[in-house]
Amino acid sequence: MKKHLLKFLFYLLPVVVALQMVSCSSTKKIKYFQDIPDSGKLSKIQVALYKPPVIQNDDILTILIETIDPQNTAVINAGNIPLSSTGTSLSPSSLSSITQQVSSGYLVDKDGFVTMPILGRIKVAGYTTSEATDMIKKIATDYYLDPTVIVRYANFKISVTGEVLKPGIYVLPNEKVSVLDAISLAGDLTIFAKRDNVLLIRENSDGTSTPYRINLKKTDVMATPYFYLRQNDIIYVEPGTGKAAATDASQARYYTLVGSALSVLIVLFSRKL
Repeated sequence: MKKHLLKFLFYLLPVVVALQMVSCSSTKKIKYFQDIPDSGKLSKIQVALYKPPVIQNDDILTILIETIDPQNTAVINAGNIPLSSTGTSLSPSSLSSITQQVSSGYLVDKDGFVTMPILGRIKVAGYTTSEATDMIKKIATDYYLDPTVIVRYANFKISVTGEVLKPGIYVLPNEKVSVLDAISLAGDLTIFAKRDNVLLIRENSDGTSTPYRINLKKTDVMATPYFYLRQNDIIYVEPGTGKAAATDASQARYYTLVGSALSVLIVLFSRKL
């Protein structure tokens, strides 16, 4: 009986070891920007020219007008109604809901206009926030003496999903955001993520969407026109082949413990025979 059990353990041990090896990824597979040498003189990296995004329909803008007397523009600034949005955060141990506070703002209607008290309807779609600031300031000058105008996105949001630690929808306080910024917000890629085949889906002005493939193992991604994100961009990180072998780190630890236990049993039974 002991001989049969010992024989079974000898056959089982290689299987456990193989599963453990499959579940572990090499360092080379998970490194970013592998074309940067580890030593020696490093060359400069070309980065794409940043182009500010343009305002689109259904965007929400925070529009503030300031003058010497705050009471003069109180009715306009009060039009920035506070909003809130719920996103999703994924941790290794649990799935929880998080609420992200969204800045107040004016909604850009389907025709591309914002409607403001006193100033009326103003066309902003198709312009950058800087251009919209100049236009609104020009109109506000007819009503106020030397006004200061601030226009910012209140709902500049991106979605990050797939093999990241914290997938969800992120509302950002600024409009200059790169792919690396988005991945950092989502807690970085998991060990199972495909770093050379990240999918970016971007909305077009005509209502269609365009997919792009991003290779984070090479630095030339920084020179592409999709390195900097636009509002409503979606980033999907595909799982690699290691995902099928081991779904998380706890499974890899389980295989290690089982393998160690089997090794001890084999030694004990060998001594008794």
